[in-house]
Amino acid sequence: MADDEIGLMTAGEKRLASDSPFVYISDRTLGRCYSLAGYLLGDATEAEDATQEALARAWEARATLPDGAALESWLDRILVNVCLDRSRRRRAIRFVPMESAGDMSGTDPFRDFASRDDVGRALRTLSPEHRAVVLLRFWSDLQVDEIARRVGCPSGTVKSRLHKAMAALRAELQRDQ
Repeated sequence: MADDEIGLMTAGEKRLASDSPFVYISDRTLGRCYSLAGYLLGDATEAEDATQEALARAWEARATLPDGAALESWLDRILVNVCLDRSRRRRAIRFVPMESAGDMSGTDPFRDFASRDDVGRALRTLSPEHRAVVLLRFWSDLQVDEIARRVGCPSGTVKSRLHKAMAALRAELQRDQ
């Protein structure tokens, strides 16, 4: 679009044009974000809420939206932080099952997957921080530097968490066998 065409745009049109990178990245990555949140949290409802919260936070901060390849990393960092916050809050809240309520929910693909799979069960034993780096490394196939950008810590910390998490996973899987 030429500079003279931009000058003729209304304020609303300019805002929509400036929001288009955000809309593009959120539409393109919504399913991947939901899946990542589901594996991090182990619960479909929590994953939906976390994905929505991450997109809302990203929308509010869209003025700081980076260019190019950093877009997905930026959104992933927000999503991982939301999931870690939710995991920490969940540990602090004690849930009491309602005996008389019956089965009010449908099937949860993340919970079902994690309970059927030995690795999924072992992943649930990890802390949220360790689970995040393992999933970003092996599910998202990211390198240590990319993971560090997404979780907001130094590469050395990511390496340490990966090492400890893999040792814990090995020990858990050997214990199960």
